[in-house]
Amino acid sequence: MRELKRRWTERALAQLTLVRLREVIREPEAIFWIFLFPVLMTAGLGLAFRSKPESASKVAVLAGSAWSQATVERLKSNPLIEAQVLDDSGAARALRTGKVAIVVIPDSSAVRYRFDDTRPEGIAARRVVDDALQRAAGRRDPITVSEQKLRERGSRYIDFVVPGLLGMNLLGSGVWGIGFAVVDARRKRLLKRLIATPMPKAAYLASFILSRIALLVVEAGLLIAFGALVFGVPLRGSIGALALICLTSSLAFGGLGLLIASRPRTIEGASGLMNLALVPMWVFSGVFFSSSRFPQAMQPLVQALPLTAVNNALRANMLEGATLSQVAPELAIVVAWMVVTFAVALKIFRWQ
Repeated sequence: MRELKRRWTERALAQLTLVRLREVIREPEAIFWIFLFPVLMTAGLGLAFRSKPESASKVAVLAGSAWSQATVERLKSNPLIEAQVLDDSGAARALRTGKVAIVVIPDSSAVRYRFDDTRPEGIAARRVVDDALQRAAGRRDPITVSEQKLRERGSRYIDFVVPGLLGMNLLGSGVWGIGFAVVDARRKRLLKRLIATPMPKAAYLASFILSRIALLVVEAGLLIAFGALVFGVPLRGSIGALALICLTSSLAFGGLGLLIASRPRTIEGASGLMNLALVPMWVFSGVFFSSSRFPQAMQPLVQALPLTAVNNALRANMLEGATLSQVAPELAIVVAWMVVTFAVALKIFRWQ
């Protein structure tokens, strides 16, 4: 008897293909990474690097010369230049911390530019400033130009990105390290057994936080030491203040990890929630580029994110030598996240 002709949907290849598609659709983590993550990254990077008018180059004119003020007036005629007169130490500090892109040292018929040629902002500022001065002098290029290229520690891109990577690492280890452990214990029904003991609930949750602190010395110390020894990333602030910033950050991110893991019963469900919390901070909190690139209307939300506050505090301490009192606003944001997340996690935590 001849086999009845089957529809294509009943054939083995079609059914196996449908099975593979159902496997993907039923995995929250796969849905996030395949469909949502590219959209979020595109949206975030599109906002950060959106088309916008060229920003003004910040310029310091070295004080102490009879031509300093005249040079500032010439530069101010160009709307793409924001010029100010600074003394030698102030100009060096502003250049080192990235507050100005170039230092102009004027003379009667010559000018010298001091900038970091590894920074795009310095190269662009050199071009704009020289054009403005040459035009002000008649555009016959009567001014003799010389350059003093600096690669100042603290103003390089590697100096900017290392504190951001440190903050991102503290965030990831706090959320993933704690979240996965809690959900795995719930999945194996270990939590149900523990709740039957006289163990205080708060003590169980606090143990995860304390374990993160024990690992913090190696986790943060290794990255900081590597950046300082291999790339010369400066540590201008107090080591004690830096340690306190890292400790507070680790506690806050640990609280966030507990909150995310307080309800899910499966690793897949926890992974989706973790990624939903982490990815916006990776994009908006200034890990690889400044959070100031985002529109002004978004800044209150961006600055309220815990990773933004952590990155700002780390960079202020490491690159500018800021004290604890100077980073107090950022630490206040981090502490607020720590208290709220831990309190809510304790209240809604599911033990089975």
